[in-house]
Amino acid sequence: MPQIMVDFDSGALSALRQGPNEFAQEVKSAAVVQWYAEGRISQSKAAEILGLSRTDLLGELYRRRVPAVQADIEELREELACLTS
Repeated sequence: MPQIMVDFDSGALSALRQGPNEFAQEVKSAAVVQWYAEGRISQSKAAEILGLSRTDLLGELYRRRVPAVQADIEELREELACLTS
């Protein structure tokens, strides 16, 4: 698995009250959730990257206050139209 090294001031770890491993997981989760929120990856890909079930991913989205449904009103109307036709 590829590894990426990122330098952070030690103040970042203490601000979140996390050790290096927990901080690394936090950064990874934050990035993946952001990519999902931007529509760059799907829920299933986000869950795969984080090693979570889809149910656990939904919990992570809720914790980070990111909507689980990434569809706008027009996309929802199209979905409903397909279901009712």
